Amino acid sequence: MKILDKYLLKTFLITFTTVFVILFFIFILQTVWLFISELAGKDLDLILVVKFLLFSMPRIIPLVLPLSVLLASIMTFGNLAENYEFAAMKSSGISLQRAMRGLIVFIFVLSIVAFWFANNVIPYAEYKFINFRKNIAQAKPAMAIAEGQFNDVGFYNIKVNKKSGENGNILTGVTIHEKPTNTGENKTVIKARDGELMSNEKSSILKLVLNDGYYYQDVTPKKYEDRAKLPFIKSAFKKQIINIDLSELNKTDDDKENISNTNGMLNINELRYTLDSLNKNLDNEIISFSENINQRVGITKSVVPVKTTIKKKNLPNDLLSRYTNKEKADVIRMASSNVTSNIYSIESTQNDLKEKQRDINQHLTALYEKFVIAFACFLMFFIGAPLGAIIRKGGLGLPIVFAVLIFITFHFINTFGKRLSQEGAMNPFLGAWMSSFILLPLAVLLTYRATNDNGLINFDAITTPISQLFQKISERFFPAQNQK
Repeated sequence: MKILDKYLLKTFLITFTTVFVILFFIFILQTVWLFISELAGKDLDLILVVKFLLFSMPRIIPLVLPLSVLLASIMTFGNLAENYEFAAMKSSGISLQRAMRGLIVFIFVLSIVAFWFANNVIPYAEYKFINFRKNIAQAKPAMAIAEGQFNDVGFYNIKVNKKSGENGNILTGVTIHEKPTNTGENKTVIKARDGELMSNEKSSILKLVLNDGYYYQDVTPKKYEDRAKLPFIKSAFKKQIINIDLSELNKTDDDKENISNTNGMLNINELRYTLDSLNKNLDNEIISFSENINQRVGITKSVVPVKTTIKKKNLPNDLLSRYTNKEKADVIRMASSNVTSNIYSIESTQNDLKEKQRDINQHLTALYEKFVIAFACFLMFFIGAPLGAIIRKGGLGLPIVFAVLIFITFHFINTFGKRLSQEGAMNPFLGAWMSSFILLPLAVLLTYRATNDNGLINFDAITTPISQLFQKISERFFPAQNQK
């Protein structure tokens, strides 16, 4: 490796590392802000918080890495141009492409690492992150109950106004809604002045001791006319003990991973296998529905025709004329019922098929995104490097403005394309790659203009045609003045 390549690589690496760390820290703060409700007020120890952040870090890489490459490229090449180092290189016969050669190799290696990271590390971290969020409130019995909101604990929804005590086991202002077993309504409500959580590490039963409260239960009478009276049962108590079975809730090991069906948790091989199963399931669903609906409307499969000598009967134009009025009403009612049933079945199946297709599109988008992140590193470098050479500005001023504008455009188009593809309005391949396809001509244009030492915008190409137009108008309408 020549001295020039070492110098450029060292300069780029220092800038890239600095920018990456700063942006990574900013996005981590954003993640903490998004999930602050799950972290605050639950007495989490430092280890659990660190695990939460570690599992959430890899999902930030697809955002931070391309932006870091873009900003580092603009700053590095902008500094070189601003300090006339590029002018010295060109005077020595070194072109922009030659100066970029060593960094292109580095970006190529970085793209491979980004692809491997997106295919292996991010799915694993997503898998751990989502399951850890499900179990974070189960690490301690008292942690499962947060102040000022209803908390799902076993067969109860529990709300407390205030928690106190060394372990947060003293509760004040307790409201409990018992979950219904068969009906969809909460029929039992318990309110108490205070209570205490008592648990034993060797037992899976959480004991909730309530003091000075009331017990309400709605009653559904057998007679319909009595239901308008809204009868209920009410009783008061000085002390009541509720035993909550935490046999499932208290499995606090964060290796408890019972959620594994999201597309973000799968690598390429798993996505392909899942897509094959989803497509087969969709095809079987379509075939099954078509056969079912054909049987319902009386359409049978075509068979080999057999020549018969059955005489065709001429049917009257109005078949209903052969029936009585009552029979006509029954026929019409049956036909209307069949049509309504078929329409409902078609609409229901159509919605179900749309959901299945949306699931397939989401998996396809997740598959293509693993390649998009690798290509995005290349794309951002070929936008940032020539742009920095053109604007000839380094530092944190103008480069940040250009980098933020370009990356926001890239991210907005990428998000818009993914949403369209997931809803079926666009092919998933085009939706995932739309941002790259749109910004690729910009990278080619900037590289071409930087190679030919042209500015960012050629104002002569705009002003010259306008001045020529005014010159022609002047020569035509004011010939005497032009002769002078």
